[in-house]
Amino acid sequence: MSTFTESATTALQLIASFDPVLLSIVGRSMAVSATACALACGVGLVLGAWLGVARFPGRLGVLAVLNTLLAVPSVVVGLVVYLLLSRSGPLGFLGWLFSFKAMVIAQACLVLPVVTALTRQAVEDVERVHGEQLRSLGAGPLLRSLLLAWDERYALLTVLIASFGRAISEVGAVMIVGGNIDGFTRVMTTAIALETSKGDLPLALALGLILLGVVLVLNAFIAVVRRWREDVQGSLLVAAGGASA
Repeated sequence: MSTFTESATTALQLIASFDPVLLSIVGRSMAVSATACALACGVGLVLGAWLGVARFPGRLGVLAVLNTLLAVPSVVVGLVVYLLLSRSGPLGFLGWLFSFKAMVIAQACLVLPVVTALTRQAVEDVERVHGEQLRSLGAGPLLRSLLLAWDERYALLTVLIASFGRAISEVGAVMIVGGNIDGFTRVMTTAIALETSKGDLPLALALGLILLGVVLVLNAFIAVVRRWREDVQGSLLVAAGGASA
C-alpha cells in the first residue's frame, strides 16, 4: 500500500472517530477566524460603504493604498503585528504575543482591506444608479452609504463569507504571532505545515481535508446566496412589470 493511500485511510479514520486533537485544532481555527472576521467586518463594512459614496481630496490616493493592501503578503502583516506586540514594541505591555488575541489581530488586519475594498466597490456601483435620487431627497453621505449598503446586503453577505475563507486559509501571519504552540495557538494551517515537516502525514491530511471541506461549503453558500439574490431581483422585476401593466 502506498504512503498516500495509508495516510488517506488513517486521515479518514481520524475524521470519522472525531479525534480529540483534530477537533481541538479545528475548533481553535474556526474561533480565531470567526472572531477576526467579526472585528474586520464591523469596521470594514462601515468604512467601505462610506468610501463608496464620499468624495474628498485625496480619495484616489486612499483607494490606491487600499488596493495595494489587498496584495500585501500575510507574512508581512504578521511581521508588523509581531513588532507591535513584541516586548519592545508599542503594545508590548499587553502581553498578547503568542496568544489567541494576537492571532485574531493578525487575521483581522489581513481581512480588513478585503472587506473594505469589496464593500466600497459594491456600494459605489449601486451609488451610480441611485445616488442622484438619494441626494435629491437630501440624504447625506452617511445616510446614503447606509441605505445603499442595505440595498446591497446580499452582495455584502458574500463579502463576509469570502473574508472568512481568506482568514481560515491563512498561515503566515498566525504562525508568526501565534508561535504554533500545541494546545494553545495551533490552528489548521499551521498544524498542517508542522505535521508535514514532522512526517505525521495522516493528521496533516485530515486537517487538509477538513479545511478543503470548509472552503467548499463557503463557496457553495456564496453560490446559493447569489442565485437567491438573482431570483429575488427577478421576482421584483416581474412584479413591477405586472403592476405597471
